[in-house]
Amino acid sequence: MGFDVGVVPFNPDGWGPPETPAEPPLLGGAVATASIPFAPFSRSDKLGRIADWTRNPGHPGAHAASSRDSIFDFSSTDDSLAAAAEDSSFSLVDAKPPPRHPRFGPKWRFNQRPQLPQRRDEEVEAKRREAEKERARRERHYQNHRSHHHQGFRGNQASQAKPSVDIQPDWTMLEQIPFANFTKLSFAVNDQPEDLLVCGAVESYDRTYDRVNPKTQRRLERFKNRHFFKITTTDDPIIRRLAEEDKATVFATDAILAALMCTPRSILSWDIVVQRVGNKLFFDKRDGAQLDLLTVNETAQEQLPENKDDINSAPSLAVEATYINQNFSQQVLVRDGEKVTFDEPNPFATENEEVASVCYRYRRWKLDDNISIIARCEVHAAGVDPSGARQFLTLNALNEFDPKITGVDWKQKLESQRGAVLATELKNNANKLARWTAQALLSGADMMKLGYVSRVQPRDHFNHSILTVMGYKPRDFAAQINLNTANMWGIVKSLVDICMKFEEGKYVLVKDPAKPQLRIYQVPNDAFENDYVEEPLPEEEQVRPATDDVDLTAEEMDAAAEAEANKTATQVGAGEKSAEAAVA
Repeated sequence: MGFDVGVVPFNPDGWGPPETPAEPPLLGGAVATASIPFAPFSRSDKLGRIADWTRNPGHPGAHAASSRDSIFDFSSTDDSLAAAAEDSSFSLVDAKPPPRHPRFGPKWRFNQRPQLPQRRDEEVEAKRREAEKERARRERHYQNHRSHHHQGFRGNQASQAKPSVDIQPDWTMLEQIPFANFTKLSFAVNDQPEDLLVCGAVESYDRTYDRVNPKTQRRLERFKNRHFFKITTTDDPIIRRLAEEDKATVFATDAILAALMCTPRSILSWDIVVQRVGNKLFFDKRDGAQLDLLTVNETAQEQLPENKDDINSAPSLAVEATYINQNFSQQVLVRDGEKVTFDEPNPFATENEEVASVCYRYRRWKLDDNISIIARCEVHAAGVDPSGARQFLTLNALNEFDPKITGVDWKQKLESQRGAVLATELKNNANKLARWTAQALLSGADMMKLGYVSRVQPRDHFNHSILTVMGYKPRDFAAQINLNTANMWGIVKSLVDICMKFEEGKYVLVKDPAKPQLRIYQVPNDAFENDYVEEPLPEEEQVRPATDDVDLTAEEMDAAAEAEANKTATQVGAGEKSAEAAVA
């Protein structure tokens, strides 16, 4: 059986297929239908000839443009040309709705308009305000989550910091508590503690200092004859008497409790001695400890130098800040000889001794059925509210040492931008301000006065001026700096519970200088006694205990100033003599 190729039509009249070609039989015996191509097609396919040899386009360009469409066409020549013209004019119609343009165009349209200088200044001011808000928001986030990046923001210098007390080989570390555990604690305590005893005498606050401003600043005076006492817990005769009467189970001072309550905000190292005697706990500080000095720029991003000869180093500024704070607390009082007295006189003063204006309130808080705390709290002045009732005030001073370091010049900003100055201090001295606020809350003060004291000259650390004084209610200020009282008491309660589990003996709480954690060591019973030499700082940089205190520090500063003046005068005299000799 052979393969049938079908019928090939022949055109005797010319080229191309005949006009009436014969219908060849299809494979299988079927007959082809006229005008139907052999190949299958879809509705969208275009029908046309295989080749058209009769077309004669007018110009090569027209042939090139319509060759593809005209060659595949079964219609006549004229129809094909018309169809080609229609195809060339054909275009799709988009049935989609046009896009809706926003009412206000993109930012680049506004930027293309010419702007007046005033408009440009307003935009710059708006951007600056937005940047300030963003920086404040980041700062709040930084303060709330300090424990997560406590070590990093100090840089490599954090690893070089030394603990406030030398860790001895015979000490045993019992606990190591990260600060992250403290931030989650909460404990509710009765807001109205019981006043067991009130001692001392205070003078009235001078309201004229509320009107002091940088233009009417006042020089800071020196009170060399007034004695300031920094007596620890176990050396307090009143606390010993209350302990013998079994009035409480835990005893401390407001400064020690404030340091514990503000532990998560601390950066520098500090230490507190804990003595377990029977069922009682005594929280003490060492003589000349770091707690006796005020820190400066502790929480700032830039760490202060440790060079002891530099007046802007951390040790020098700590002594200067303590000296300023104590003198300020006595200068803003009405010194007319009248004092408000209480149940007992100052328990640490001797006869005919001029003491600073201070009131000691021995207050008791009940933590639970078995544990209660007695703390000696200090109040620095008395006042009268508008209704005529008596008020208690605490007096503290912030100090400015060099505007180039802090970035804010108080003498220029305090009148117009007090909030910016306070925000800068909250950033650089968050721990110090939190401690002062905690002490005001513990003492039950109605107002806390913050003084802003600056150097007369940036390189003169002996002469200072009071620029202004601001007053705050302790509870309102605590809410402003995000100081939660429930968290404060939660920290104290947790540390008391931990120490109550220990056996009788002596222990020390040490803030790690490089990590956000608190360590508890067991130390010998004779540690930190008179024959136990343990000094974290050189002797000339420590605050004297008991009656010496900061008065001697002030005398030392005066002596240093006089020595420096004499040295300068000697150098000037030697220069004059050498000049005369050269002339001769």
